Amino acid sequence: MSKKSKEFASRVVDAMYKEDAYSQWLGIKRIEEDEGYCILEMTIRAEMTNGFKIAHGGITFSFADSAFAFASNSRGRKAVSIETSISHTKALKVGDIITAVAEEQSLTNKIGIYNVKIWNQNTELVALFKGTVYRTNKHWFEEDGGK
Repeated sequence: MSKKSKEFASRVVDAMYKEDAYSQWLGIKRIEEDEGYCILEMTIRAEMTNGFKIAHGGITFSFADSAFAFASNSRGRKAVSIETSISHTKALKVGDIITAVAEEQSLTNKIGIYNVKIWNQNTELVALFKGTVYRTNKHWFEEDGGK
């Protein structure tokens, strides 16, 4: 992708992240954004674990959902989730550092489909997420018609 597309995608994600208290609470670090693409990182904390002393499934779901949201909105049109699913493939414990990679799989005027893979610090796959968005006609930045 071009430098211009990366800059625009980051501008959109900046606007989203600024208002996203939950992603901020998760401690999400933004690593890379581009149109239809996003990489995030975060560390599992004690308050994110369940009675088994492993990360609650909702934590990895939320982490993947944030990557999905940023990737699906990064082209400048506001997109909202209409269907999501996740498969957890490995348990996570306090101190684990996880990375989410969200990639656009299909894009039409109204629908976008994205896959998110989550890896731990040992490059072991810990979750697979799939999401579908509805792409509205609203733009993140009206002054430039979306771009």
